[in-house]
Amino acid sequence: MKAKAVSKAKVDAYEKLGAFYLGRRFDPESKETADEPLLYDSKDLLTHAVCIGMTGSGKTGLAVTLLEEAAIDNIPALVIDPKGDMGNLLLTFPDLEAKDFRPWVHADEATRRGMTPDEFAQDQADLWRGGLAKWDQDGERIRRLRKAVDVGLYTPGSETGRPISILSSFGAPPEDILEDADLFQEQVSTTTASLLGLLGIDADPIRSREAILMSNVLSNAWKNGEDLDLPTLIAQIQEPPIEKVGVMPLETFYPAKDRFELAMGINNLLAAPGFESWLKGEPLDVDRLLYTEEGKPRIAIFSLAHLADAERMFFVSLLLNQTLGWMRSRSGTASLRAMLYMDEVFGYLPPTGNPPSKKPLLTLLKQARAFGLGVTLATQNPVDLDYKALSNMGTWFLGRLQTERDKDRVMDGLTSSDGGLPRKTIEKLLSGMDKRVFLLHNVHEDEPVLFKVRWAMSYLRGPLDRKQIKTLTEAAGVGPAPEPEVADDADDGAGANVRPVLPPTVDEAFVPARGGAAIYRPFVGGIGKVHFVDRKHDIEESRELFMLAPFDGNRADWASALRPEDSYLDDDPDSELAFDPLPKAAGDPKKYKSWTKKLSDHIYRNERFELLACPALKEVAEPGETEREFRIRMSDKAHEERDRQTEALRAKYARRLTSLEERLRKAEQKLEKERQQSRSKKIETVLSVGTTIVGALFGRKKLATSSTARRMGSAYREHQDVAHAEENIKALQKQLQEMNDEVQGHIDDIAAQVSAAIDELSTEELRPRRQDVEVHRVLLVWAPFTEDGESAW
Repeated sequence: MKAKAVSKAKVDAYEKLGAFYLGRRFDPESKETADEPLLYDSKDLLTHAVCIGMTGSGKTGLAVTLLEEAAIDNIPALVIDPKGDMGNLLLTFPDLEAKDFRPWVHADEATRRGMTPDEFAQDQADLWRGGLAKWDQDGERIRRLRKAVDVGLYTPGSETGRPISILSSFGAPPEDILEDADLFQEQVSTTTASLLGLLGIDADPIRSREAILMSNVLSNAWKNGEDLDLPTLIAQIQEPPIEKVGVMPLETFYPAKDRFELAMGINNLLAAPGFESWLKGEPLDVDRLLYTEEGKPRIAIFSLAHLADAERMFFVSLLLNQTLGWMRSRSGTASLRAMLYMDEVFGYLPPTGNPPSKKPLLTLLKQARAFGLGVTLATQNPVDLDYKALSNMGTWFLGRLQTERDKDRVMDGLTSSDGGLPRKTIEKLLSGMDKRVFLLHNVHEDEPVLFKVRWAMSYLRGPLDRKQIKTLTEAAGVGPAPEPEVADDADDGAGANVRPVLPPTVDEAFVPARGGAAIYRPFVGGIGKVHFVDRKHDIEESRELFMLAPFDGNRADWASALRPEDSYLDDDPDSELAFDPLPKAAGDPKKYKSWTKKLSDHIYRNERFELLACPALKEVAEPGETEREFRIRMSDKAHEERDRQTEALRAKYARRLTSLEERLRKAEQKLEKERQQSRSKKIETVLSVGTTIVGALFGRKKLATSSTARRMGSAYREHQDVAHAEENIKALQKQLQEMNDEVQGHIDDIAAQVSAAIDELSTEELRPRRQDVEVHRVLLVWAPFTEDGESAW
């Protein structure tokens, strides 16, 4: 059974860039929803959000909906999933057919309902199709969601899903963190506490000598730009590169025997069965997690249900640290650039205690807004969250609460904030809330809104088990990384061909040989530099050149030149290698002058510096910027440009719209006045007619008839005034609607232009000028090859 396509008008009502379609307003008395969609401005998420509601309130559905809307708007997200529910974002079925649902339905649920699994799958397909239709959605919107974003399901410490390597977490933080003393110390202490937590050691930064020593080791290495891994960390704990801790000698503060025990503890962790899974997979690189190699936004879901509590805290703390580093390496923006969502934050941001995750979370809540990162946290109880965190939340999604104590805590928070709401209003709205119904309090809006969450496009089947995670991962084509291939050593190829004798004026050098080399082949080597200058885009770039031109008879073939990555040359050859015969021209010093000029001409005519360009935004990629990085930067700029143009457009029309609305209001007041006067005249006319009839009976016919005629004429004029007032209102309403349509048309044009901007990339070429070509050296170069003709450098 196929559902009818949703009308374009209904889709246009909510499908707007920068607006998240969350649901519809809900009337608690009638239990009905309004017709118009509830749209949430994506920029409001920059002041962060919290979702509070007991089990069964619909928090997961709201979170999935929020992430779906962000994905459609090309906003990537990091999703921390302690329970395993958020993997449902991978269960999107555009065709909405039973066969798509069949692998994911609960067989025991089907049995309880008296159905076979196939029947239950059909039931779920029908349910989802109908549910989406009620909220003006269909399979086409699911296709758009799947096209807009990649969804990756990561399983730290396990290879069930996409494995993730923590090795990069011990690398030196970016320059922005190193230069900020507070942030640097925070990252050192968080990394220390999370690692020691795995060992069951209380990492008190003041009293724990283990924490103090490890913090000093990390701090010393990172300040020197040194990346650490666990083996290196173990070695430096045994032999720290410091002599004192504070004012005390190292051996007094922490003797070598005791340090050995700590090193052994980390070594045992490293050697423990299964720990190697923490070291495999994609690096914990936030930029790579948020965007694919092609620059496509990604929802990176970290499923932690399989981990012990200490392991979860360890990973979450590392991820938050990496997120801080990524955030500080970005430029500032006023648009939403990415999301960080954490499901069930209980224990990670408590009001008392300082787990390793608390400091980086609080730092993100305080600083992330300026860098375009919106943080959303979900929990069952408001008492799970530190009050400092709640004070940084600009949006509250409040669902059904467990206890009166929870309700009181929420009301205290809402009514005590700036511009707080009346306590009775909040209490009334929170009472008797239905499933999927939430109170939305947004500091950017005038009043709270009660709304019902729209139907999720993803199939909400609940937590995924390991087998299902593995199935989804394999279906996405993500497999184990291939083992590196090791080539067999080539046989010793030293032969009888000896090094040719050359005139002393011929410059000669040798490319260093690697394993498997057997013989040297002659080339004309060219070393130089070419400059590229583009004043329009303020670009100056230099490229070092090292070229090996093969001999074509007695000439150098620069068009077929090889370009080794390493330009280092030896003065002497490898004594084990033989030499190919040398062309006669290579021994003539005069030829090298000719080859120098030909190389200069070749560089001038053929060397180009290609720049990716985005014509719509009048931007080009910076030197060294990859296509992926450029697309991401253009995506950010496109969002900023969209928001800027939209705000400017609204400001441009604001005064005219306000004027029209004021004229309409006054016209409506005048209409009401005219209607009252008309009614009065009608009553007077009726009374006058009655008087005329009575007067006629008693001989006063002429006077009464004259008075009645005047009143009837006056009543008719009043009736005409009402008609004119009504026509005036209709005309004003039409003008207002036309102006609103005009504004929306411009907004749609802006959205279309901005949306196309990042897709329409082109390439611009910079050509060098004659004076920008430098040839430093042209010489005879011997390059090593294997017997099979493969290069060996």
